[in-house]
Amino acid sequence: MVTAAHRTASAPDAARTFPKGFLWGSATASYQVEGAAAEDGRTPSIWDTYARTPGRVRNGDTGDVATDHYHRRSEDVALMAELGLGAYRFSLAWPRIQPTGRGPAVQKGLDFYRRLVDELLEKGIQPVATLYHWDLPQELEDAGGWPERATAERFAEYAALAADALGDRVRTWTTLNEPWCSAFLGYGSGVHAPGRTDPVAALRAAHHLNLAHGLAVQALRERVRADAQVSVTLNIHHVRPLTGSEGDADAARRIDALANRVFTGPMLNGAYPEDLLKDTAELTDWSFVQDGDLRQAHQPLDFLGVNYYTPTVVSETDGSGAHTSDGHGNSSHSPWPGADRVAFHQPPGDTTAMGWAVDPTGLYDLLRRLSADFPRLPLVITENGAAFDDYADPEGQVNDPARIAYVRGHLAAVHQAILDGADVRGYFLWSLLDNFEWAHGYSKRFGAVYVDYPTGTRIPKASARWYSEVARTGVLPGA
Repeated sequence: MVTAAHRTASAPDAARTFPKGFLWGSATASYQVEGAAAEDGRTPSIWDTYARTPGRVRNGDTGDVATDHYHRRSEDVALMAELGLGAYRFSLAWPRIQPTGRGPAVQKGLDFYRRLVDELLEKGIQPVATLYHWDLPQELEDAGGWPERATAERFAEYAALAADALGDRVRTWTTLNEPWCSAFLGYGSGVHAPGRTDPVAALRAAHHLNLAHGLAVQALRERVRADAQVSVTLNIHHVRPLTGSEGDADAARRIDALANRVFTGPMLNGAYPEDLLKDTAELTDWSFVQDGDLRQAHQPLDFLGVNYYTPTVVSETDGSGAHTSDGHGNSSHSPWPGADRVAFHQPPGDTTAMGWAVDPTGLYDLLRRLSADFPRLPLVITENGAAFDDYADPEGQVNDPARIAYVRGHLAAVHQAILDGADVRGYFLWSLLDNFEWAHGYSKRFGAVYVDYPTGTRIPKASARWYSEVARTGVLPGA
């Protein structure tokens, strides 16, 4: 459970000591780690279909085996305990629990998660369950996918099945992970599953994800234990204008609406921002928003999950639409409906293997903004981390000083934000394991634990040992 952290006064010898009760964890996602893609009743998700489509995923990689977490669950839980993690954020695979997206649950699928939760609790590790991390059952996509209202209704039914099975033991729930990616990369630019490229479908998907979130919150509240906490995780973009010009400021406003307020508006304020509706009016009249939808989407939350990796820098342009520098993959189709006159720019400085700028100040600024915009809503960093070109040396060790520096810098930013008044209650390192990195396949390694893919062998990297000490002590060492 994510509880209010007890703040202590800053002092020279405790300047980087995190508050008592701060939650330390790591995270994964079902399709990226589980494997067992056709076992115990699981049917294809949109990512199974997408990964099998030639040219979609680097090297033709799929998540059929991934890191084989489905069969190596106990080994992985023991590894988490060895590292001293206080929490593990994982996602449930919808097609493993409800293969067609309709009807009763498959008990063998639920049993996997029951055993996972039991083993976590036995080790003193808090399970944090995410209902949706992008693996929509393919049958629901065949029926129209997230652009259709029925998908939101099916999601609420699935949430109820998961809560009935796990709600007595799981005390922290997340409805959706990064719905921006599901809507705009999946249906706008096509660089994520299901690979569609329709700007109106992307906006419709965003709305039905908002509705699905609200319906799922209600389904969870009716079934989980009274002390459970319910949240959503958003990849809030920290958007910066390239210059101080009015045009660049308006470009930043426009992207902030499409990236952030399209979700925070309905979920946290009960309304879409007027500027978003105006910016996209040439594409749609938003008539797919029905009476009562925004009331359904706007449900009380116990905290907001925040995923952050790098800032977003934009400027006004002449309409050429240089969206390919937005860090979200290459496509001739933009994930930014109604933003053709916005260009994206690579921030200066060091980059990760993803080409993303390393800039902890963006995380600090983002936390301060969210605290000002939603002062009564606690925050949890549900993903933060970096991919680097890791390898095992001849002695079988994996040294990754760049990742340690990345995490140290971002934890320092979190610590400073807390000192300056942000109610941040936890941090989850992405990712526990090297894994299937979506359209990049197995070419990008985010894990604190190295995975030798041919054998499945796990090797904790130097960053895992470093993070373990931080998690055990709550103290961030200096550089």
